[in-house]
Amino acid sequence: MNGVEGTGGKSALGIGLVIALVLLAAIAGWFAERVLAGPGARDRAAIEDVVREYILANPEIIPEAMDNLRRKESRASLGAIRDEVERPFPGAILGNPQGKVTLVEFTDFACGFCRRSMEDVEALIAENPDLKVVIRELPILSPQSAEAARMGLAAAEQGKYAAFHRAMFEAGQPDPAAIEAAARTAGLDIDRARKTAKTPRVEQELASNVDLAGKLGFSGTPSWVVGDEVITGAVGREALAEAIETARGG
Repeated sequence: MNGVEGTGGKSALGIGLVIALVLLAAIAGWFAERVLAGPGARDRAAIEDVVREYILANPEIIPEAMDNLRRKESRASLGAIRDEVERPFPGAILGNPQGKVTLVEFTDFACGFCRRSMEDVEALIAENPDLKVVIRELPILSPQSAEAARMGLAAAEQGKYAAFHRAMFEAGQPDPAAIEAAARTAGLDIDRARKTAKTPRVEQELASNVDLAGKLGFSGTPSWVVGDEVITGAVGREALAEAIETARGG
């Protein structure tokens, strides 16, 4: 299972299972109608019973069906907002700012899976000179997440986002002391950064990221967009590399 941290919780899982069951019931009915329309049709109720028994015997297909549905809906939504998703907050970029292939990561400094994924992203940047990584701060996991995200955007404004990004993840959980230590490690002008972090522009960026995440069906981090692929979780370097190659047209 791919690692992802988010706000969905048990209620979201329950709702997802209900939706999946409704969809699978509809599929069962459709399948029964198709069979009954052909020669040698059997009783519809018997066919639906067979489908129901299969679902009960193989419950793992329910989350699989939900995941497939989510990906299809996210891809459909992406088309209308792609430019906005791929347009970075000035300076909040890793890799090649002029890269031909764009990988977007929705991340939270309080996310352990995002921390683990940092090494994957850095390796992908080293392997792909044409890769631009757009970071979208999505501070949803803790009260301190937003403060770290604001300081990250302030670092971007000073042209030091990459240094702060690494220092903040290396510092562990984003408490005030860790945030300031990461800012100093990155070489920020602290007074200037604090002022930038309080600007409406920064607040607007964070609100926009939450809105974009919602439109793409993201409720946790890390989440990714590359080409036409919408990916949730710490899927690992190989899966991201494959998606990058597909986006490149390889």
